[in-house]
Amino acid sequence: MLGVLVLLGFPERRDSMSKSDDSSDVHVRLDKWLWAARFFKTRSLAAEAVDGGKVDLGGERAKRSRVVALGDVITIRRPPFSQTVVVRGISSTRGSGTAAAALWEETA
Repeated sequence: MLGVLVLLGFPERRDSMSKSDDSSDVHVRLDKWLWAARFFKTRSLAAEAVDGGKVDLGGERAKRSRVVALGDVITIRRPPFSQTVVVRGISSTRGSGTAAAALWEETA
C-alpha cells in the first residue's frame, strides 16, 4: 500500500526518532527538542525555562524558536545543578526514555 502512495506522489512516511542521513534536514525548535529529549515533562515547562534564561545554546542565551543542530552544546540550569549536553540526535516527537537518551550526550 505504501508503495502505491509513493507512486501517486505522496511522500513516504519516516520515523522521526531514527538516525538517518537526512537528520540534518529536520528543523526542530529548542523547546521542542528539550521536551522530546525528556529534560522537561511538558513543552510549556521547556519554553518557560528557555524564556527564563535557564537554557544556553552554544554558551549564549537562546530563544525557544532557535533551531537545534547536531553537535550543539546546551547548558540547562536547574538550581542547584547545571547540566551540559551535546546534541547527538534530532527529534520532534517524545519517545521512550532509551530513544530520548540517544538524542544527547552528557559532558563531564
